[in-house]
Amino acid sequence: MSQFQQNPQPEANKQPVELVNHGNKRIDNYFWMNKRDSKEVLDYIQQENNYSASYFKTIDGLTNELLDEFEQRIDPNDISAPFKMNGKTFQYRNIEGKDYREIIEINPTGNAVFFDENERAKGHEYYSLGDFSNSNNNELLAFSEDIIGRRNYTIRIRINASNKLLKDEVKNTDGSVVWASDNKTFFYVRKDETTLREFQVYRHVLGTKASEDELIFEEKDERFAVYINKSFDDRYVLINTTSTTTSEVLFIDANQPQNKPQLFLARLQDHLYQIDHHENGFYVISNYKSPNNQLVFTKTTPSSITDCEVIIPHQSNTYIDAFIAYQSFLVIQQRTNGQTNFLYGQLNGKDLKSVTFKESVYEISFKGNDDYKAQSFEYYYSSLTRPASVFEFDVPSSTSKLLFEKKLRDPLFQPENYVSERVWAVANDGTKIPISLVHKKGIDLKKAPLLLYGYGSYGVTIPASFSATRLSLLDRGFVYAIAHIRGGKFMGEEWYQSGKLNKKRHSFTDFINCAEWLSMKGYCDPNNIFAQGGSAGGLLMGAVANMAPQRFKGIIAQVPFVDVVTTMLDESIPLTVGEYEEWGNPNKDDSYWYMLSYSPYDNVQAMDYPAMLITTGYHDSQVQYWEPLKWVAKLRDYNTGNAPILFDCTMSAGHGGGSGRTTERMEVAKEFAFLLSLYAK
Repeated sequence: MSQFQQNPQPEANKQPVELVNHGNKRIDNYFWMNKRDSKEVLDYIQQENNYSASYFKTIDGLTNELLDEFEQRIDPNDISAPFKMNGKTFQYRNIEGKDYREIIEINPTGNAVFFDENERAKGHEYYSLGDFSNSNNNELLAFSEDIIGRRNYTIRIRINASNKLLKDEVKNTDGSVVWASDNKTFFYVRKDETTLREFQVYRHVLGTKASEDELIFEEKDERFAVYINKSFDDRYVLINTTSTTTSEVLFIDANQPQNKPQLFLARLQDHLYQIDHHENGFYVISNYKSPNNQLVFTKTTPSSITDCEVIIPHQSNTYIDAFIAYQSFLVIQQRTNGQTNFLYGQLNGKDLKSVTFKESVYEISFKGNDDYKAQSFEYYYSSLTRPASVFEFDVPSSTSKLLFEKKLRDPLFQPENYVSERVWAVANDGTKIPISLVHKKGIDLKKAPLLLYGYGSYGVTIPASFSATRLSLLDRGFVYAIAHIRGGKFMGEEWYQSGKLNKKRHSFTDFINCAEWLSMKGYCDPNNIFAQGGSAGGLLMGAVANMAPQRFKGIIAQVPFVDVVTTMLDESIPLTVGEYEEWGNPNKDDSYWYMLSYSPYDNVQAMDYPAMLITTGYHDSQVQYWEPLKWVAKLRDYNTGNAPILFDCTMSAGHGGGSGRTTERMEVAKEFAFLLSLYAK
């Protein structure tokens, strides 16, 4: 008997709290766990962490083996693709033995360290660099930092020539910074101190106190959050306020930062739009009577979206993701039946051409293009078998040129040793669900373990991109698959709408159907199917654990949103009100009962659960730590099986896990070791 097996499972104290809504009574024995920083909570988390640590101690040889593989495969002096900012060229660089990156300025006369995250991270258990932006004259750097993990950033200003900090300091922001053209004024977004909603835009002038900053916009509707950016031609500061279903944009002339914001187009319920400025006028992506979006143009601010000229009309099978309006050409990123591509050509949208790609499963996205007057655009390309590359596409000649290719340290790695493909599972209602998968060439698929990943919320599409650490699973015979379930936008807006609100259960049944289909079609061993998802994907994991526990041998649920009903009834918790348009408002009778039908925490029952690794960060601002903490306690209480249920809480982390590459790789190694320890049994 191992040391882990000798350890008794933690048993949480039961302190029943009666919750009554819509005439329905629920008893929550673990409601007390939301008492942040109380001794009772901290002691119980420590018990859970100790229990989890005892499990991983029995497989620490495997964890260390995986870490060694990561180190041998990934260059410790890894560099990123170069990027431009205000005409200057920079690059991220890792240094062997250091956890954080340096930002290097690339000069013809020699490269120099521009910003060192390692220096800024000293003395902090957690460090995250948010936004960083040079003033127009490149003399000052505005940068933001989070040292807790709660996505609450402090903005500071540095004199680049001397590396000295100005006294200016702005706290409690979302981290974004947008400079005006005068090199002394910048704009930022403040968060509500309780809900952490981004709701106010302030203007700061260097040399003045943050307490004296002028509030220039406030979003009072709690469904909406605010973000700021700058138009591609640098003419306007854009204030975007958006909910899940509705948006509105205001703008300020960057040359006259003291002016009040001007409204572009008043909000209209269920109308989502975003704008960018070109010297000829404004380009707008709009979903008005166009679920998959249309691209329109207007010379001035319109009174209605219908006043605009249609550049790219709506298409039922093609979703417009993004666009860039350069001075002399237009480029559009779109997705047709799940496949992404670029269109480029005239600013009026006529005679557009397509950039084509050879692989059937890949991911592309715009790189940080910075030059409005350029005759080319840069883009990222990655696939499940190939590391990320950066290409420059020259528009006049219609040719692509490789600018940068991520290299692995392992000389034996060859993309040709792996196989990727897209297959289509069939859901309960006959809908075909796309799956992107990858495995090592030559393995016996019918005997292969499968790790199935899913998310399926907010219209998010999980990219079919490369992972250097994932090779450790593939080389051990695993099949890795991404289930592009309803609730994302892989197949367009209708795909998203079919997996939210009162259709949310489609996401869960789609995922289960994907697992069933893959095993039935011989893509894996049906007795060795594992599942993974995080945040809203953690909700997915909790739901499928309740609905089909026998289907999965093990489940990894990262920062899982599992106490759906109770959380969505508490408007003091960050994000709650803004989430009503995604999940429903449980203050309403029909939404309450539908959410209650799938809420993982509320539907735990007496049965054999699969092995589970449940992870969280104590400072998580998106999903509060007590949701997974309560869930694991209830699972332990009801579980009739013997598979391990582990809870691992990083006390110095937030929603994205710990910071620094040592911590990040350790988290991945533990997840992989957990899966492999189950597969070996």
